[in-house]
Amino acid sequence: MKEAKHLDRREFTLAAAMAALSGVAITISACGGGGSPSSPSVTGDKTGVIGSNHGHTAVITSGQLSAGDALSLNIRGGSDHPHTVTLTAADMTAIAGNSRVSRESTTDDGHSHSVTFN
Repeated sequence: MKEAKHLDRREFTLAAAMAALSGVAITISACGGGGSPSSPSVTGDKTGVIGSNHGHTAVITSGQLSAGDALSLNIRGGSDHPHTVTLTAADMTAIAGNSRVSRESTTDDGHSHSVTFN
């Protein structure tokens, strides 16, 4: 039987960061005795890269990915105007599987943005 390895805070943080960058979820469990909930949580959310960006954000939550339904994603973020990116159910399945998907946003305020996931 393999012996359990105990990580110090630095090793855990590095492992969590590497897992987040590779799209792997980390499950943190604890048993009684108090303790601090200061450990970072890692989600399965996907953040899109937005071309010619000026404050917009494109995030698909892990719940939306799990549902696998088509999605009309508002990417307004911190910008003073909205844009919407339409993703099909096939797009959502591809994104959940770490395949690259690029879509053009709606044209608002005289322009649009290319949004790429993965």
